[in-house]
Amino acid sequence: MTYIKDELCKLASSDMYPLHMPGHKRRLDCDINPYTYDITEIDGFDNLHAAEGIIKEAEERAAALWGAKSSFFLVNGSTCGILAALSAALPKKGHLLMARNSHKAAYHAAYLRELQVTYLYPVFTEFGIQGGILPEQVEAALEADESIEAVFLTSPTYDGIVSDIEKIAEIAHQHGIPLIVDEAHGAHLGFHPYFPKSAITLGADVVIQSLHKTLPAPTQTAILHWNSSYIKKERLEWFLNIYETSSPSYLFLASMDECVRLLTEEKEKYFDAYEKRLKDFYEKASHFSNVEVMGEVDLKETEGFAKDPSKLVLRATKAGLSGEELYQLLREKYHLQLEMCQGDYALAMTSIYDSEEGFDRLYAALEEIDKKEAAARRTITPQFLTEAYAKRTVRISIAEALDAKTAEIGLKESVGKTAGAFVYLYPPGIPMLVPGEEISKEAVAVIKTCRENAFHIHGVTEGGKIKVVIS
Repeated sequence: MTYIKDELCKLASSDMYPLHMPGHKRRLDCDINPYTYDITEIDGFDNLHAAEGIIKEAEERAAALWGAKSSFFLVNGSTCGILAALSAALPKKGHLLMARNSHKAAYHAAYLRELQVTYLYPVFTEFGIQGGILPEQVEAALEADESIEAVFLTSPTYDGIVSDIEKIAEIAHQHGIPLIVDEAHGAHLGFHPYFPKSAITLGADVVIQSLHKTLPAPTQTAILHWNSSYIKKERLEWFLNIYETSSPSYLFLASMDECVRLLTEEKEKYFDAYEKRLKDFYEKASHFSNVEVMGEVDLKETEGFAKDPSKLVLRATKAGLSGEELYQLLREKYHLQLEMCQGDYALAMTSIYDSEEGFDRLYAALEEIDKKEAAARRTITPQFLTEAYAKRTVRISIAEALDAKTAEIGLKESVGKTAGAFVYLYPPGIPMLVPGEEISKEAVAVIKTCRENAFHIHGVTEGGKIKVVIS
């Protein structure tokens, strides 16, 4: 019998280095017993959903730090922030312009609110990852359909690609609608000139950040920033009351406040050291022959606005390794746990709490891999992600599909049917197939490739069956 605590203790005592979220990297010193500080809303400790005391003061400190009109602590992660923001911005059955590479929470909001969705498809970079959403794409979509009531996109992406938020916000506002940005992977942005600016200061109306992804805060902690004249603050608060737990963890609330305190008092020290470590790593890695580390120069202007250097996008196809193979090699031989892998590449996430040793170990491992004679095999083609996230034909809305009668059938038989469930790789949780879309032979081929390569795919049974809408 395996208990979760025992496995956590085993991991903590090992030499496995965390090149993944959360951003505290298990290095925050804290001698407290968590049960001692685990309370409910007793006298003197305020109420998250009607903050008037210490929680209100903490959220005001956060708003001042990030430059928002108001900020709200989230103990349900960015997921509840995305749900609340989209629900507040649009009426039921409203029309949303949304990036197709959005997190599944945005699709869940579309279902719950029965939204009509028009998609913006990110460009694909020559490096083999999804790029940004371009301002001209947003402009064209809004010019083509005046019924659109809000714009939602992810910036930075899981891989660190940043869109031109300032221009996109200007375009949205020229059309009289708000821009909501899922900045879950960018809570660290704007605190140092080495990193891109945060959407909070670039005109976005609501910005949702996961503190735990890139800052020293525990998993599930997040924050929502409001800067809008298009979305009513009271409506946002109302939907937060709906989607967020009524029993918030004070351990989470305290940790978020401590994160704000650290950034307020010591951000220069931490970010200056962080910049040096990243720059040193990129400089040394630039001399590799068979291992590639994506840098700013690898991103064309037509592919994205900027790249967040904290995300280390690694590719070793010249060494004959797929993303999965590189990921497993680093984990099993070098005891380096990366965040994720997909197609040709693997992703290492770093933060201000990464150690010099961590960067050195990653570099030494990649250097050794780089020097090996390249193998002649490749399991995933460079076009895999392009095919995985290709444009699909929408037949019915997400809500109609998820509320319809469905049946599970074999992949081969599903071609030409309407999807009755999401199909996505996790991570990153971006749908390859959305309920209501036509299941094409190309989509089935991609799903089969995922299964053949043992990728973590949700929405397809172990027996290879998929849900379809039946009349």
